[in-house]
Amino acid sequence: MQFDDMRIFVATVDARNFTTAANRLSLSKQFVSRRVMALEESLGVRLLIRNTRKLAVTDLGQEFYERARRILGEVAEAEQAMSLRRATPHGLLRVSAPMSFGMVHLSPLIAAFLSRHAEVRFDMELSDRLVDVVGEGFDMAIRIGTLADSTLIAQKLAEVRMVACCSPQYLRRRGTPATPAALERHACLLYGHGGPTTWEFVVDGVHKSVEVHGPLRANNGELIRDAAMAGLGIARLPDFIVAHGLKTGQLVEVLEPYLPHAAALYAVYPQHRQTSTTIQALVAFLREQLAKTMGA
Repeated sequence: MQFDDMRIFVATVDARNFTTAANRLSLSKQFVSRRVMALEESLGVRLLIRNTRKLAVTDLGQEFYERARRILGEVAEAEQAMSLRRATPHGLLRVSAPMSFGMVHLSPLIAAFLSRHAEVRFDMELSDRLVDVVGEGFDMAIRIGTLADSTLIAQKLAEVRMVACCSPQYLRRRGTPATPAALERHACLLYGHGGPTTWEFVVDGVHKSVEVHGPLRANNGELIRDAAMAGLGIARLPDFIVAHGLKTGQLVEVLEPYLPHAAALYAVYPQHRQTSTTIQALVAFLREQLAKTMGA
Protein backbone atom coordinates (compact mmCIF):
# COMPACT_ATOMS: atom_id res chain seq x y z
CA MET A 1 0.00 0.00 0.00
CA GLN A 2 1.31 3.42 -0.94
CA PHE A 3 0.78 6.36 1.40
CA ASP A 4 -0.44 8.62 -1.42
CA ASP A 5 -3.13 6.04 -2.27
CA MET A 6 -4.50 6.54 1.25
CA ARG A 7 -4.72 10.28 0.62
CA ILE A 8 -6.49 9.71 -2.69
CA PHE A 9 -8.96 7.28 -1.14
CA VAL A 10 -9.87 9.68 1.68
CA ALA A 11 -10.34 12.54 -0.79
CA THR A 12 -12.54 10.30 -2.96
CA VAL A 13 -14.79 9.32 -0.04
CA ASP A 14 -15.06 12.96 1.03
CA ALA A 15 -16.05 13.98 -2.51
CA ARG A 16 -18.30 10.91 -3.11
CA ASN A 17 -17.18 10.74 -6.76
CA PHE A 18 -13.96 10.40 -8.72
CA THR A 19 -14.37 13.56 -10.77
CA THR A 20 -14.65 15.94 -7.81
CA ALA A 21 -11.83 14.18 -5.98
CA ALA A 22 -9.61 14.40 -9.06
CA ASN A 23 -10.30 18.14 -9.40
CA ARG A 24 -9.48 18.76 -5.73
CA LEU A 25 -6.21 16.82 -6.05
CA SER A 26 -5.32 18.28 -9.47
CA LEU A 27 -5.16 14.78 -10.91
CA SER A 28 -6.97 13.03 -13.73
CA LYS A 29 -10.16 11.07 -12.99
CA GLN A 30 -8.62 7.96 -14.54
CA PHE A 31 -5.53 8.17 -12.32
CA VAL A 32 -7.64 8.56 -9.15
CA SER A 33 -9.77 5.56 -10.11
CA ARG A 34 -6.71 3.41 -10.84
CA ARG A 35 -5.05 4.29 -7.53
CA VAL A 36 -8.17 3.43 -5.51
CA MET A 37 -8.37 0.08 -7.31
CA ALA A 38 -4.67 -0.51 -6.56
CA LEU A 39 -5.33 0.24 -2.88
CA GLU A 40 -8.18 -2.28 -2.81
CA GLU A 41 -5.96 -4.90 -4.42
CA SER A 42 -3.15 -4.32 -1.93
CA LEU A 43 -5.57 -4.59 1.02
CA GLY A 44 -7.50 -7.50 -0.50
CA VAL A 45 -10.88 -5.94 0.28
CA ARG A 46 -13.59 -3.96 -1.54
CA LEU A 47 -13.63 -0.36 -0.22
CA LEU A 48 -16.07 1.29 -2.63
CA ILE A 49 -19.19 0.25 -4.55
CA ARG A 50 -19.24 2.01 -7.89
CA ASN A 51 -22.37 2.87 -9.90
CA THR A 52 -23.18 5.35 -12.63
CA ARG A 53 -24.33 8.15 -10.32
CA LYS A 54 -22.18 8.03 -7.17
CA LEU A 55 -19.89 5.97 -4.98
CA ALA A 56 -20.96 4.02 -1.92
CA VAL A 57 -18.56 3.04 0.85
CA THR A 58 -18.52 -0.55 2.10
CA ASP A 59 -18.41 -1.33 5.81
CA LEU A 60 -14.73 -2.20 5.56
CA GLY A 61 -14.23 0.90 3.42
CA GLN A 62 -15.79 3.07 6.13
CA GLU A 63 -13.57 1.52 8.81
CA PHE A 64 -10.47 2.03 6.67
CA TYR A 65 -11.56 5.60 5.86
CA GLU A 66 -11.86 6.54 9.54
CA ARG A 67 -8.46 5.03 10.37
CA ALA A 68 -6.86 6.65 7.33
CA ARG A 69 -8.24 10.07 8.25
CA ARG A 70 -6.71 9.79 11.73
CA ILE A 71 -3.36 8.74 10.27
CA LEU A 72 -3.36 11.56 7.72
CA GLY A 73 -4.30 14.04 10.42
CA GLU A 74 -1.43 12.91 12.64
CA VAL A 75 0.99 13.14 9.72
CA ALA A 76 -0.19 16.67 8.93
CA GLU A 77 0.28 17.67 12.58
CA ALA A 78 3.79 16.19 12.59
CA GLU A 79 4.70 18.03 9.39
CA GLN A 80 3.38 21.30 10.81
CA ALA A 81 5.29 20.79 14.05
CA MET A 82 8.53 20.15 12.15
CA SER A 83 7.91 23.19 9.96
CA LEU A 84 7.42 25.38 13.02
CA ARG A 85 10.47 23.82 14.64
CA ARG A 86 12.63 24.70 11.63
CA ALA A 87 11.31 28.26 11.68
CA THR A 88 11.85 28.82 15.40
CA PRO A 89 15.33 29.52 16.81
CA HIS A 90 16.35 26.57 18.97
CA GLY A 91 19.25 24.41 20.04
CA LEU A 92 22.81 24.96 21.24
CA LEU A 93 25.08 27.61 19.68
CA ARG A 94 28.84 27.63 20.30
CA VAL A 95 30.02 31.21 19.77
CA SER A 96 33.48 32.78 20.03
CA ALA A 97 33.98 36.54 20.49
CA PRO A 98 36.80 38.93 21.48
CA MET A 99 37.03 39.38 25.23
CA SER A 100 36.55 43.14 25.46
CA PHE A 101 33.80 43.28 22.87
CA GLY A 102 32.06 40.39 24.59
CA MET A 103 32.09 42.09 27.97
CA VAL A 104 31.13 45.58 26.77
CA HIS A 105 28.65 44.90 23.99
CA LEU A 106 27.81 41.21 23.63
CA SER A 107 27.01 40.27 27.23
CA PRO A 108 23.74 42.24 27.53
CA LEU A 109 22.68 41.30 24.00
CA ILE A 110 23.06 37.55 24.60
CA ALA A 111 20.88 37.89 27.69
CA ALA A 112 18.27 39.80 25.69
CA PHE A 113 18.32 37.23 22.88
CA LEU A 114 17.82 34.37 25.33
CA SER A 115 14.87 36.16 26.89
CA ARG A 116 13.23 36.22 23.45
CA HIS A 117 14.10 32.67 22.45
CA ALA A 118 13.69 30.26 25.32
CA GLU A 119 14.67 27.21 23.26
CA VAL A 120 18.16 28.54 22.48
CA ARG A 121 21.24 27.74 24.57
CA PHE A 122 24.70 29.32 24.28
CA ASP A 123 28.18 27.99 24.86
CA MET A 124 30.23 31.22 24.79
CA GLU A 125 34.01 31.57 24.58
CA LEU A 126 35.28 35.10 25.15
CA SER A 127 38.88 35.13 24.02
CA ASP A 128 41.16 37.21 21.83
CA ARG A 129 42.66 34.12 20.24
CA LEU A 130 41.78 33.40 16.61
CA VAL A 131 39.72 30.24 16.88
CA ASP A 132 39.44 27.63 14.14
CA VAL A 133 35.68 27.88 13.67
CA VAL A 134 35.23 24.63 11.76
CA GLY A 135 38.03 22.61 13.36
CA GLU A 136 36.99 23.49 16.91
CA GLY A 137 33.30 23.02 16.31
CA PHE A 138 32.11 26.61 16.70
CA ASP A 139 28.81 27.61 15.10
CA MET A 140 29.78 31.28 14.83
CA ALA A 141 32.57 33.72 15.69
CA ILE A 142 32.67 37.50 16.02
CA ARG A 143 35.67 39.17 14.37
CA ILE A 144 36.87 42.73 13.93
CA GLY A 145 38.77 44.10 10.94
CA THR A 146 39.96 42.60 7.67
CA LEU A 147 39.09 38.93 7.32
CA ALA A 148 41.54 36.37 6.01
CA ASP A 149 40.44 34.44 2.93
CA SER A 150 38.47 31.38 4.00
CA THR A 151 35.41 29.31 3.21
CA LEU A 152 33.50 30.90 6.09
CA ILE A 153 30.38 32.96 5.45
CA ALA A 154 30.79 36.54 6.74
CA GLN A 155 28.02 39.01 7.56
CA LYS A 156 28.77 42.56 8.64
CA LEU A 157 27.19 43.49 11.96
CA ALA A 158 28.46 47.01 12.65
CA GLU A 159 31.49 49.28 12.44
CA VAL A 160 34.12 49.80 15.12
CA ARG A 161 36.14 53.01 15.31
CA MET A 162 39.85 52.33 15.70
CA VAL A 163 41.91 54.74 17.82
CA ALA A 164 45.68 55.34 17.87
CA CYS A 165 46.61 56.58 21.33
CA CYS A 166 49.28 56.73 24.02
CA SER A 167 49.87 58.31 27.40
CA PRO A 168 50.65 62.02 27.85
CA GLN A 169 54.01 61.12 29.45
CA TYR A 170 54.98 59.10 26.35
CA LEU A 171 54.34 62.14 24.16
CA ARG A 172 56.39 64.35 26.48
CA ARG A 173 59.26 61.89 26.28
CA ARG A 174 59.15 60.89 22.60
CA GLY A 175 57.17 63.63 20.87
CA THR A 176 53.95 63.47 18.87
CA PRO A 177 54.04 61.64 15.50
CA ALA A 178 52.91 64.10 12.83
CA THR A 179 52.29 61.52 10.10
CA PRO A 180 51.96 57.73 9.91
CA ALA A 181 55.48 57.54 8.44
CA ALA A 182 56.83 58.92 11.72
CA LEU A 183 55.80 55.73 13.50
CA GLU A 184 59.04 54.09 12.42
CA ARG A 185 60.73 56.21 15.13
CA HIS A 186 58.19 55.28 17.79
CA ALA A 187 57.49 52.33 20.03
CA CYS A 188 54.24 50.70 18.94
CA LEU A 189 52.24 48.26 21.04
CA LEU A 190 50.96 45.49 18.80
CA TYR A 191 47.48 44.13 19.30
CA GLY A 192 47.03 40.87 17.44
CA HIS A 193 48.51 37.52 16.66
CA GLY A 194 51.94 36.43 15.41
CA GLY A 195 53.51 37.61 12.17
CA PRO A 196 54.27 41.06 10.74
CA THR A 197 51.99 43.80 11.98
CA THR A 198 50.83 46.72 9.86
CA TRP A 199 48.46 49.53 10.70
CA GLU A 200 46.23 51.03 8.04
CA PHE A 201 46.00 54.77 7.50
CA VAL A 202 44.56 57.14 4.91
CA VAL A 203 47.19 59.46 3.43
CA ASP A 204 46.06 61.98 0.79
CA GLY A 205 42.91 59.95 0.27
CA VAL A 206 44.80 56.71 -0.33
CA HIS A 207 44.79 53.75 2.05
CA LYS A 208 48.32 52.81 3.06
CA SER A 209 49.66 50.10 5.33
CA VAL A 210 52.51 51.12 7.64
CA GLU A 211 54.66 48.47 9.26
CA VAL A 212 55.11 49.07 12.97
CA HIS A 213 57.44 47.68 15.65
CA GLY A 214 57.61 47.85 19.38
CA PRO A 215 58.42 46.22 22.70
CA LEU A 216 55.15 44.36 23.20
CA ARG A 217 52.69 42.25 21.27
CA ALA A 218 49.59 40.67 22.83
CA ASN A 219 46.28 39.24 21.69
CA ASN A 220 44.47 40.96 24.56
CA GLY A 221 43.30 44.53 24.12
CA GLU A 222 43.22 45.41 27.80
CA LEU A 223 46.86 44.39 28.24
CA ILE A 224 47.90 46.62 25.31
CA ARG A 225 45.75 49.47 26.64
CA ASP A 226 47.32 49.23 30.09
CA ALA A 227 50.80 49.20 28.55
CA ALA A 228 49.92 52.36 26.62
CA MET A 229 48.66 54.04 29.79
CA ALA A 230 51.94 53.07 31.48
CA GLY A 231 53.84 55.01 28.82
CA LEU A 232 55.35 52.07 26.93
CA GLY A 233 54.26 53.22 23.49
CA ILE A 234 51.48 53.94 21.00
CA ALA A 235 48.56 51.52 20.67
CA ARG A 236 45.91 51.14 17.99
CA LEU A 237 42.77 49.69 19.53
CA PRO A 238 38.98 49.62 19.16
CA ASP A 239 37.37 52.63 20.80
CA PHE A 240 35.35 50.55 23.27
CA ILE A 241 38.63 49.36 24.84
CA VAL A 242 40.21 52.82 25.24
CA ALA A 243 37.13 55.03 25.72
CA HIS A 244 37.55 55.29 29.50
CA GLY A 245 41.27 56.06 29.28
CA LEU A 246 40.62 58.82 26.75
CA LYS A 247 37.86 60.26 28.92
CA THR A 248 40.04 60.37 32.05
CA GLY A 249 43.09 61.75 30.23
CA GLN A 250 45.20 58.66 30.83
CA LEU A 251 45.35 58.29 27.06
CA VAL A 252 45.64 60.84 24.27
CA GLU A 253 44.60 60.22 20.68
CA VAL A 254 47.22 60.67 17.93
CA LEU A 255 47.16 60.60 14.11
CA GLU A 256 43.39 61.04 14.16
CA PRO A 257 43.20 62.69 10.69
CA TYR A 258 44.91 59.68 9.12
CA LEU A 259 42.92 56.85 10.63
CA PRO A 260 40.22 55.13 8.53
CA HIS A 261 36.72 55.92 9.74
CA ALA A 262 36.08 52.45 11.10
CA ALA A 263 36.80 48.74 10.94
CA ALA A 264 34.04 46.27 10.21
CA LEU A 265 32.65 43.91 12.81
CA TYR A 266 31.64 40.56 11.32
CA ALA A 267 29.79 37.41 12.25
CA VAL A 268 31.45 34.44 10.53
CA TYR A 269 30.15 30.89 10.38
CA PRO A 270 30.66 27.69 8.35
CA GLN A 271 28.89 27.29 5.02
CA HIS A 272 26.89 24.33 6.27
CA ARG A 273 25.34 26.59 8.95
CA GLN A 274 24.09 29.30 6.59
CA THR A 275 20.55 27.88 6.55
CA SER A 276 20.35 27.74 10.35
CA THR A 277 17.30 29.66 11.53
CA THR A 278 18.97 30.20 14.90
CA ILE A 279 22.15 31.72 13.45
CA GLN A 280 20.25 33.96 11.06
CA ALA A 281 18.02 35.14 13.91
CA LEU A 282 21.06 35.91 16.07
CA VAL A 283 22.85 37.77 13.26
CA ALA A 284 19.76 39.88 12.54
CA PHE A 285 19.30 40.61 16.26
CA LEU A 286 22.93 41.64 16.77
CA ARG A 287 22.91 43.85 13.67
CA GLU A 288 19.72 45.59 14.83
CA GLN A 289 20.91 46.14 18.39
CA LEU A 290 24.51 47.12 17.59
CA ALA A 291 23.25 49.73 15.12
CA LYS A 292 21.80 51.52 18.15
CA THR A 293 25.02 51.49 20.17
CA MET A 294 27.83 51.37 17.61
CA GLY A 295 26.38 52.45 14.27
CA ALA A 296 26.05 50.33 11.14
